[in-house]
Amino acid sequence: MPLGSDKPGSSEEDKLSDSSESRNRADTAERALGIRQRTPSPHQGNAPQSSPRFVSVEELMETAKGVSNMALAHEIVVSGGFQLKPSDPAEGSLEKRVQDIVHKAFWDCLEVQLGEDPPTYDHAIKLLGEIKETLLSFLLPGHSRLRNQINEVVDLDLIKQEAENGALDINKVVEFIIGMMGTLCAPARDEEIRKLRDITAIVPLFKAIFSVLDLMKIDMANFAVSSIRPHLMQQSVEYERTKFQEFIEKQHNALDFTQRWLEEAANSLVNSRADATLAPAGAAASGGPAFCPLTVHNHAYMSLLRWNHRHTPFPETLLMDQSRFEEMQMALEQLTVVAAVLLIAYNVAGAALSGLPGFADKLKGIVNALLAGMHIPSFNMNETLATIGEKLCVEVNSCLSQHGFTQLCADKVAVLKGQTQAVVKPDNSIRKLIDSRIQTFLMSYLDSSHHKSSPVVPGGLVPIQKELEEIAVKFSRLVNYNKMVFAPHYEKILKEILSKDGSHSMGKSAGQG
Repeated sequence: MPLGSDKPGSSEEDKLSDSSESRNRADTAERALGIRQRTPSPHQGNAPQSSPRFVSVEELMETAKGVSNMALAHEIVVSGGFQLKPSDPAEGSLEKRVQDIVHKAFWDCLEVQLGEDPPTYDHAIKLLGEIKETLLSFLLPGHSRLRNQINEVVDLDLIKQEAENGALDINKVVEFIIGMMGTLCAPARDEEIRKLRDITAIVPLFKAIFSVLDLMKIDMANFAVSSIRPHLMQQSVEYERTKFQEFIEKQHNALDFTQRWLEEAANSLVNSRADATLAPAGAAASGGPAFCPLTVHNHAYMSLLRWNHRHTPFPETLLMDQSRFEEMQMALEQLTVVAAVLLIAYNVAGAALSGLPGFADKLKGIVNALLAGMHIPSFNMNETLATIGEKLCVEVNSCLSQHGFTQLCADKVAVLKGQTQAVVKPDNSIRKLIDSRIQTFLMSYLDSSHHKSSPVVPGGLVPIQKELEEIAVKFSRLVNYNKMVFAPHYEKILKEILSKDGSHSMGKSAGQG
């Protein structure tokens, strides 16, 4: 929805869009949920399929609207920094060119009218009417004095009569408007208001007024969002649960991918137990204690941090947070490489570097800078790790010299470079060790999310502790909120999974965590 900051006649809704990141998340959720009715069930196999349920266009529109509203409410609650922002067409796009042509034609027409002798005020009066409506929309019910002032000064009927009789002083009306905007705007807009007072030409002044009014609309909308967030949080769990229930009642097989996700988590735990005991999977599953729903559920959430987003459908109950999980996954992959590389550097350098204040952070900054963009297709990890190896050798030798230690010998330099480049392989032993410790820490953090004490950061992860704990907090909050919203669905699915053979006990509820 283009902002059209200098185009009159646009409604407030046309001038507002939320932040691109949040809007993309909502759009992704809506599109993905809408696809479910055309996606074959992963559990159907050769079982007879139920007859398709045909729905009307009105039902589809109502469902889409409900999903969109649910996604927007979710964004406001989950994203602490959620804000509405103005949106303009991309520079050079067809939409942008058409918008510029239309706007220029309008303002040129206004300039011609005001340049006539005597001036024609038809367009100008329409603009004043729109400005008046916008100013009134900013007022609260108790602002009766300001409302009376606006109605009195921007009296369109009186203005029309004055224009017809050649007695209209439009500059006086505009001056009042600017003063009222200064009264109603946020302090952050004071500079824009000051600039308005410096504009003398009437047409550029009208353009600037509409531009500032659009910014004020954004400010007002964001104020409203921040005001309703505490109240929305109290109601959001029940609201999202209700909206999702309405959705699945109209969508065939609406929880197929959620069930597959939880089944795969349960199977993974069974297989892990079998591997650990070197016994057949069946014997391990029946011989050991049953997995409780919470264990399976937390293990399923952990699997989202290793998800193949390109080829594997995401669980329906988590679609609105898919981009967040993907962002965390990419951040963790980068932290894994950073921690692995730093561990190699310190192991090769020995005790000489241990305890030197700030050196680990310096190395981390260098490595992070070189790994920026590691998830874009054109990124060459082999070359980057070779460069990192070179940089580490230079920095380590420089630090050793500064503190009176002997620099690395040729053999150690070769080891440092070689081991650093070897991190490119996912099955590299050091990389796997760091990855395993990160996963253990996150699982411990998830398990302890309702306790006051946080788990201890494992060895080798201290240089990335700050970033790792930030991700752990975000991950835990998303998981716990998701559990609260969809607990009834999870409990039902997990109960079916864990009682298939009639040999599993339910243990602790999956909705708890």
